[in-house]
Amino acid sequence: MQPFGCIFVAVDAVFKALADESRRKLLDELYKNNGQTLTQLCGHLNMSRQAGTKHLRLLERANLVTVVWHGREKLHFLNPVPLHEIYERWISKYERSRLEALSDLKTGLEKYKRG
Repeated sequence: MQPFGCIFVAVDAVFKALADESRRKLLDELYKNNGQTLTQLCGHLNMSRQAGTKHLRLLERANLVTVVWHGREKLHFLNPVPLHEIYERWISKYERSRLEALSDLKTGLEKYKRG
């Protein structure tokens, strides 16, 4: 067994979930207004309940959406943690060098302006 094997499976599920435009739209809707029912989400996106259920199930497996039952209502909430983990692992390290370059440019321009 590989170390971190379960982490990569979880990351694979997140990328699979994000690969579909309809699922990304569902996440965008939850970002705008968290805690929506299936009916509310499908109404915003002109999507059938069956399609919405299928997409939400995949998002739940990827841990991008969590569900809370409020009486008989099933409310869906955005969980940004998996996205943050991807950002920390693959995106932030590339951003760091750009920010350092901008900082160096700012320092250089300030020195030039003074002298």
